[in-house]
Amino acid sequence: MWKTRRTNQIATEMRRYNLGVLEISKTHWTQAAKQRLGIVEMLLYSGHEEENAIHIYGVALMLSKEARNAFMGWASHGSEIIRASFIIKSDGIQCYALTHDDSDDD
Repeated sequence: MWKTRRTNQIATEMRRYNLGVLEISKTHWTQAAKQRLGIVEMLLYSGHEEENAIHIYGVALMLSKEARNAFMGWASHGSEIIRASFIIKSDGIQCYALTHDDSDDD
């Protein structure tokens, strides 16, 4: 997902299905950042923290305009956990865990 056009495609599908928060696994992005996508969505992502890390794993949360307006803060916890807090007194946590049947080729 680390290519920009895929991010735009996902944002389009998120709007189409009227989703407030979309949890995404296997983003293949490194580092952690908060990024605005145009004037509507916001993307929070967390990947490997090393500067020259390979592009594997990674998690993200894509927020709609409504969720962005209720957004209070977030924390990156490595390449497999991201946490976001909202005014509605609810937290969202996205985790990714490998299973024995999973391959890294996806």
